[in-house]
Amino acid sequence: MKRVSPAWPAALIAAATCIAAPLAAEVTRTTENSFVSRNEVVVDASTKEVWLALISPATWWQSAHTWSGDAKNLTLTPQAGGCFCETIPEVDEPGRITLQGSVEHMRVVQAYPESALRMLGSLGPLQSEPVNGVLTIAISKVAAGTRIVFEYNVGGAMRYEVPVIAKAVDGVMAAQIAALAKPLGVVAASAAEPVAASPSGDAAKSDAVPPASPRSAVPPPKVPAATPAPKPTAKPSPKPTAVDDAFGDLGNTPRD
Repeated sequence: MKRVSPAWPAALIAAATCIAAPLAAEVTRTTENSFVSRNEVVVDASTKEVWLALISPATWWQSAHTWSGDAKNLTLTPQAGGCFCETIPEVDEPGRITLQGSVEHMRVVQAYPESALRMLGSLGPLQSEPVNGVLTIAISKVAAGTRIVFEYNVGGAMRYEVPVIAKAVDGVMAAQIAALAKPLGVVAASAAEPVAASPSGDAAKSDAVPPASPRSAVPPPKVPAATPAPKPTAKPSPKPTAVDDAFGDLGNTPRD
């Protein structure tokens, strides 16, 4: 089998202009050396069905955006430290024989079944640049079905014009989430549909990926009332300190 070397920039730009967009797709932030791409869709499937499909990229990731030219060579281990990897098949043909190779697309740092998958890595042409990429995929139950959010946060020095590469990457991410959602059944609902409350009790903001943990944040400790003393004034009680949820804000998006 010959290794197919895709023309990444051209494929990226084509994807940005020729895909059928999911419910919401946009570049939410750009700076001189960073950008954030956010895509979301609602599907008519359970969170378990979405999770099982998500961790099997060989069944939905587009072959045009692989190094081998075939998505069947992709695997994903949904455990911290696990690899979203691709096998480069060996070549055994007249005049050319090579050994098997491999590519690490991303590395898993959080796998919360049926809720969230977070991976670190630079996809496609960004792999040649000294940038950091964080892909957070959030799964949440909504009235119409299950919402899937892809948020790809990229930052660092790069040789691409940020507005151009950001739009292209956003197009590819939109194409990937659409490919994941299609067999699950896309729900024709408004992207503005209300979402579940965050652990802090606030409704999730439209520009923040919903938190992964289904648990509520631990409430602040109760502070006993100060006991009156015969002398001067009792020492003031310490101010309660909220204890953050173990998983924090999945989107890492600063709140206003």
